[in-house]
Amino acid sequence: MESKIIVMLTHNDQTVKDALEIFEQCKDLPVDFWGFKDVGLPIPKMRELHFAMKKAEKKTFLEVVTYNPEACMAGARLAVEFGFDYLMGTIFYPEVWKFLKNKPIQYFPFVGEVSSSPSILKGSIDSMLTQAAGFVKMGIPGVDLLAYRFVDGDPELLAKDFVAAADLKVVVAGSISSPERIEAVNSINPWAFTMGTALFNKNFVRDADFCDNLSMVIKIMNSF
Repeated sequence: MESKIIVMLTHNDQTVKDALEIFEQCKDLPVDFWGFKDVGLPIPKMRELHFAMKKAEKKTFLEVVTYNPEACMAGARLAVEFGFDYLMGTIFYPEVWKFLKNKPIQYFPFVGEVSSSPSILKGSIDSMLTQAAGFVKMGIPGVDLLAYRFVDGDPELLAKDFVAAADLKVVVAGSISSPERIEAVNSINPWAFTMGTALFNKNFVRDADFCDNLSMVIKIMNSF
């Protein structure tokens, strides 16, 4: 499987309280990309978790699921302050990009009309591709596509058409929760995809822990 997995230490869109302990247990698995959200832990605990990921030589991702300019900017400032490699999410606002574009971080904003909690995605494939083309012109390297949260059509058709046509990196994020969906993502071939809640819910090995479930996901990915 060419797409990379971004392991998110999040459950139901919040970073879990024991994220650091889980990371330390799983860090030797062959996964390079790790991340979490900016909610669920106090700032000192988030800093400690990010430090552990960087110490283990992982690429780090902060996903920010907020919709107003002030909250999006706060997430961007936090990502830069901590030294994350990637910031995913936030509604795109010019002021956020102006702040980020000369910083040593890659920005993958949401594409489409994202709202609500848990997040939903609305819009048309044409409107999303137009938005992505605008991002490319600005120098934005990638997008966060909530394909399986799409409510205006077929999620996998959206992801397939968008990934094939968009001229930037695409992270398919949210609700990839079964071997069948991993297989679908493999056929779509985005740059990366996220997984968190499905690992905590033991969707792949029912009577096992987070690390065993992640190991099974890696095995499934390697089977393609």
